[in-house]
Amino acid sequence: MYLLFMAAGFLAGGAYALWRINRFLSGVLAALAVLSATGAVLRLMEVV
Repeated sequence: MYLLFMAAGFLAGGAYALWRINRFLSGVLAALAVLSATGAVLRLMEVV
Protein backbone atom coordinates (compact mmCIF):
# COMPACT_ATOMS: atom_id res chain seq x y z
CA MET A 1 0.00 0.00 0.00
CA TYR A 2 2.77 2.45 0.92
CA LEU A 3 4.62 1.63 -2.28
CA LEU A 4 1.51 2.42 -4.30
CA PHE A 5 1.20 5.82 -2.62
CA MET A 6 4.89 6.51 -3.23
CA ALA A 7 4.54 5.45 -6.87
CA ALA A 8 1.52 7.73 -7.27
CA GLY A 9 3.51 10.67 -5.94
CA PHE A 10 6.49 9.88 -8.12
CA LEU A 11 4.31 9.57 -11.23
CA ALA A 12 2.42 12.77 -10.43
CA GLY A 13 5.70 14.62 -10.04
CA GLY A 14 6.91 13.25 -13.35
CA ALA A 15 3.68 14.30 -15.03
CA TYR A 16 4.05 17.81 -13.62
CA ALA A 17 7.68 18.04 -14.72
CA LEU A 18 6.96 16.86 -18.26
CA TRP A 19 3.87 19.03 -18.84
CA ARG A 20 5.67 21.64 -20.97
CA ILE A 21 7.94 19.19 -22.80
CA ASN A 22 5.68 16.30 -23.76
CA ARG A 23 1.97 16.57 -22.99
CA PHE A 24 1.09 13.06 -24.18
CA LEU A 25 3.61 11.39 -21.87
CA SER A 26 2.53 13.72 -19.09
CA GLY A 27 -1.07 12.56 -19.55
CA VAL A 28 0.00 8.93 -19.47
CA LEU A 29 1.95 9.47 -16.25
CA ALA A 30 -1.00 11.31 -14.70
CA ALA A 31 -3.34 8.45 -15.60
CA LEU A 32 -0.93 5.94 -14.07
CA ALA A 33 -0.69 8.08 -10.94
CA VAL A 34 -4.47 8.07 -10.60
CA LEU A 35 -4.61 4.29 -11.05
CA SER A 36 -1.87 3.78 -8.49
CA ALA A 37 -3.52 6.07 -5.95
CA THR A 38 -6.88 4.38 -6.52
CA GLY A 39 -5.31 0.98 -5.93
CA ALA A 40 -3.68 2.20 -2.74
CA VAL A 41 -6.94 3.63 -1.42
CA LEU A 42 -8.78 0.42 -2.22
CA ARG A 43 -6.09 -1.57 -0.41
CA LEU A 44 -6.36 0.81 2.52
CA MET A 45 -10.12 0.25 2.68
CA GLU A 46 -9.51 -3.51 2.26
CA VAL A 47 -11.94 -3.69 -0.65
CA VAL A 48 -9.57 -5.61 -2.88
